[in-house]
Amino acid sequence: MARILKPDICVIGGGAAGLSVAAGAAAFGVPVVLIEHGKMGGDCLNYGCVPSKALIAAAKHAQAIRKAGAFGLVAAEPVGDNERLKDRISRVIADIAPHDSVERFTSLGVEVITETARFVDERTLAAGDCLVRARRFVIATGSSPAIPAIAGLAETPFLTNETLFELEQVPRHLIVIGAGPVGLEMAQAYCRLGARVTVIEGATALAKEDPELKAIVLDALRAEGVVLHQRTTIHSVTSSEDGVILRCEDQSGSLDIKGNHLLLATGRTANHDSLNLAAAGIRHDAARIEIGANLRTSNPRVYAIGDAAGGQQFTHAAGYHARLVLQQILFRLPAREIRAMIPRVTFTDPELAHAGLTEEEAREKSGSVDVVRCDYSANDRVRIDGHGCGQMKLVIGRRGRILGAGIAGAGAGEMIDIWALAIANRLTLKSFRDHVAPYPTLSEIGKQAAISYYSPMARNRFVRTAIRILRRFG
Repeated sequence: MARILKPDICVIGGGAAGLSVAAGAAAFGVPVVLIEHGKMGGDCLNYGCVPSKALIAAAKHAQAIRKAGAFGLVAAEPVGDNERLKDRISRVIADIAPHDSVERFTSLGVEVITETARFVDERTLAAGDCLVRARRFVIATGSSPAIPAIAGLAETPFLTNETLFELEQVPRHLIVIGAGPVGLEMAQAYCRLGARVTVIEGATALAKEDPELKAIVLDALRAEGVVLHQRTTIHSVTSSEDGVILRCEDQSGSLDIKGNHLLLATGRTANHDSLNLAAAGIRHDAARIEIGANLRTSNPRVYAIGDAAGGQQFTHAAGYHARLVLQQILFRLPAREIRAMIPRVTFTDPELAHAGLTEEEAREKSGSVDVVRCDYSANDRVRIDGHGCGQMKLVIGRRGRILGAGIAGAGAGEMIDIWALAIANRLTLKSFRDHVAPYPTLSEIGKQAAISYYSPMARNRFVRTAIRILRRFG
C-alpha cells in the first residue's frame, strides 16, 4: 500500500535549484520532501560547473608554465599526467559532494526520496511507494545536453559534458560542435593541455555577446591555436579508424574535418519527460516548462525553476529562482524574475562577463544611450600581472544610470559582480566616480570609466555624438 506524504513543499530534483529551495525551507522548519532519482548535486556538481572549472584551472597552470619566460623564469612545455588530472577533478567533486548529500539534507529535516517522480493528477505526485500531496510543488529537474539532428551522429561515438571528464587521455585532436560558452571553455582548456582543437559553429560564436567584447576573446583563442569555423553547416558525421570525420560546408565550399574525439556543446534541453506534466495540467514543450514571471506554471500549485524552466541556465540563476519561490511560498510575498539583473560569465582566458543590457538591446529599448569604453592597457595591475588585452564597456542611460556592463579581460567574472549590483539597484556612474578603489587592482578600471564619463568633454552630449559619428565614418 502506498505511503501518503503531505509536506508543505515537495521539491523535484536535487541539483542547485532544488537543494536551495529544500535547504531554505527546512531552515524555517517547514516540512519538505525532496525527490531525486540520480546524483545529488545535479549537473553543476557532477558534470558541469565544478569539473569544468577544475579542468580550466589545470589548463591555466599549464599555460603559465609556457608563459613563464615573460616573468623572468624558465618557460617550458608542460608535461601532463592524465591520471593525476582526472583524479584531481574527482577529488574536487568529492570535496564538495557532502554539502549536497542525502545525509546532510536528512540532517536538516528534509525527507529525501531516491526515486523517479511522476504526477498522478494536479495535486498528487508518485515516487516509488509514496504518494506526495504537497501544498506546493517545485520542479527543479535541471537539463541535459541537447543532441543535434546530424546524419550519422547516432552511429558515431561522441562526448557531452556528462562523459567528457571520464576521458583517460587528452585527445590528440578534439572537435567541438558548438561555440557557446561551454564549447569555447573546453576548447581552450584542452588546447592548453596539449590537444589540437577545432570548433564548428553553425551561426556565430558567442552569439548572445557584445561583438566588440567577444572579438577580444575569440582573437585570444585563435592565438593559442584553437581553430574556429563559424557559419558552417555539418552535413554528416561518420566514424573512422582513429576517430571521426565531419563533412561540412562553409562560405568557401565543402570541407572535411577529421579528429579523434567529438564533443557536443550544442545547448541544453529541460528534463521533464518522465514527470507526466499533462496529468498535472502543466503546459510545456520539448525545451521548457511554461512559466510566468513569478516562476509559477499553469498549475497554480506548481513552480518550475532553474534549467527546467528553460531560461538562463546558470547555477546562480537557480539560486535566485529558489529565493523568489521561497519568498512566495513561505511569506506569501509577490516576486518576479528580472533576468536583466542576472550576470553571466564565459570562463575562457580572457574571461567575458556581462550584466544588464547590451548596447544593441539598450538602443532598441531606450533609444539614445551613451557608451563608455575603458581599455585594460591603462591599468597598472594589468601591466604588473601581464594580463594582456581587455576592455570594459558600459551602457549608460539618462542621468548617468547604468543600464549594462560588459567586460572582456582578466578577472571579468569577479569584477562583473559589483556592476550587477549597481544595475539591480538602479545606480548611476556617480557612485563609481566617487568611491575609492584600492591600488593596484583591476577594479580601478571601472572607476576610470566613470571618471571619463563625467569629464568636461564627456558631459557635452553634442561632443559625444560628434565623436561617435567620427568613429563610425572616420
